[in-house]
Amino acid sequence: MEKQHTHETLKTKRIGRAVEISADMFLKRGIETVKMTDIADACGVGVATLYCYFGTKTAITIAAMTYLWTDLKEKFRGVFESHAFLSQTGSKRIYDLMKMYLQLFDKHPDFMRLLGEFDLMLIREEVPKAALYDYERSVINFYPIVAASYEAGVKDGTVRSDIDFQLFYLTFAHSMMELCKKILRGDLLPSDDFAEGKTELNMLIDMAMSYLKTPEAN
Repeated sequence: MEKQHTHETLKTKRIGRAVEISADMFLKRGIETVKMTDIADACGVGVATLYCYFGTKTAITIAAMTYLWTDLKEKFRGVFESHAFLSQTGSKRIYDLMKMYLQLFDKHPDFMRLLGEFDLMLIREEVPKAALYDYERSVINFYPIVAASYEAGVKDGTVRSDIDFQLFYLTFAHSMMELCKKILRGDLLPSDDFAEGKTELNMLIDMAMSYLKTPEAN
């Protein structure tokens, strides 16, 4: 029994190490260029062992992306429960939350690029939604905090109350994430020009806030 427990503990550690190493390799090189043999060599295990643990490269990629989101989530822990944040008006809280997308763009560009590649992989591999349950739970969900900030803004009169706020936020979040990924992916067409990419992102935030805020708050 003790030997079995030791074996399972060692296996768990190896799986965790493989996930961390693959996550780092994907960040640096992208998903497509990293092979299972590359990950196995970096982990110091045979590629057969890696396939035994994960089954497919898709599975280890999902595990690596889940790990990266979880690690990123830790960096924001406690920020939105602080007195400094909660003492602001509702509209200012929402503005600060929207600016978090710029932080992802500025501080974690490799991760944002990787998200774009990961999305394409999910489509190409036709990954079933059931396989993404843990991944989805790891993704930073700003909505509950934004919704609470919106309710505070309605009470203090700094945001409009006559809109479908959930639809508004989903529209903004989807637009912001896709624009971030597109800018970081770089110019594809001759007419593409993302030299002012960050300005575009700031303009999108300003446009959203202009729609949301009451005339008195502007």
